[in-house]
Amino acid sequence: MQKKIIALALAGLSSTAAFGQSNVTIYGIVDAGYAYRWDPENRTTGQHSRSSIDTGQAGANRLGFKGVEDMGNGLKAIFLLEQGFSFDNGTMGQGGKMFGRQAYVGLTGGFGTAISGRLYTPFFSLVASTDPFGAGTVGNYRNVWGNTGPFNGSPSLANLVDLTRVDNAVAYISPKFGGFDVTLAYGNAASDNDVAAGTEDNGENSKNNTLYSALVKYNNGPTVVGFNMQRIAARSGIPNTTLKSMDNFTLAGSFDATVVKLAAVASYSIWDTSASQGDATTSNYLLGATVPLGKFDLKASINYSDFNGEARNALNLRGQATQYAVGANYKLSKRTDLYTAYALIDGQAARASSYTMADAGPNNGNAAANNPFQQGFQLGVRHQF
Repeated sequence: MQKKIIALALAGLSSTAAFGQSNVTIYGIVDAGYAYRWDPENRTTGQHSRSSIDTGQAGANRLGFKGVEDMGNGLKAIFLLEQGFSFDNGTMGQGGKMFGRQAYVGLTGGFGTAISGRLYTPFFSLVASTDPFGAGTVGNYRNVWGNTGPFNGSPSLANLVDLTRVDNAVAYISPKFGGFDVTLAYGNAASDNDVAAGTEDNGENSKNNTLYSALVKYNNGPTVVGFNMQRIAARSGIPNTTLKSMDNFTLAGSFDATVVKLAAVASYSIWDTSASQGDATTSNYLLGATVPLGKFDLKASINYSDFNGEARNALNLRGQATQYAVGANYKLSKRTDLYTAYALIDGQAARASSYTMADAGPNNGNAAANNPFQQGFQLGVRHQF
């Protein structure tokens, strides 16, 4: 209640009308803990392990403002501004963007919800909500799904496999009908997830990657199932010159049987390129479970990723990786919990330098060439307000 009063007072400094009609809430996450990562033979740096205190491990640190104004007849104006940050050094996340996590404004009513701004992709929203680790800690799916190293020398191509956010975006979420709803999204600046401010949008539509996405979701009682179709049409004039388009199809679902919540995801991507190496496909799978035991939530998952590029020359763009993860959360209160997680990444690749898995940690380092075997451990505390 106190947070809402403060937010309303701040809003009133700029507009007395907004003070009288708008409801603004301040929210966020503050998270920090210990992390240990082990790469048994890092031939790139010579470092075999890393021990540190990191922030934003289980849930990325954030500060957000969300508001709604009831305009009558069921029509409401909504907005959200969310900033990522690292509190150990005071820097902003997402490449220094002021509101790099999310920023949108829109309308909601009986027709559904329409928003515009910097948005999460329907793909990421679907997979992250299904992953038992919530796309956080060393156990999250992104260690082997996304950031799979350069494709044809372009890191930004690889990041498109697991595109989190998109600028210059609009989205429509339909009302629910019998447990079903539909999300349609379009964005004209799809690139790296956390690049420096201003570099995703090239200022000319013909030079930006364009996102088209459609998500059909069923949410009724213990069952949640979603199917997402996504196309990224690549443009010339940006680093991704070898990619013409990427099509992704993702099916994800969970079933809460009270004593255990089961989760599964299957994702398939087709890369259409103009490179001499040829096209490629990426297959990703997740199986997970969450077991509630009093104040504890025990979690486990297996992730498998298969990058199958056509071997037309010496680059031989191929590789597979499996991640095994276990973890637990302990609720100290409604908003504060302790967490721990352990993950092991085992890469079965003849040429690991062609498929550099993301490091088992929050900083997205890469495994050393020809050495895709890593382990990671984290222990921390998270407060949500």
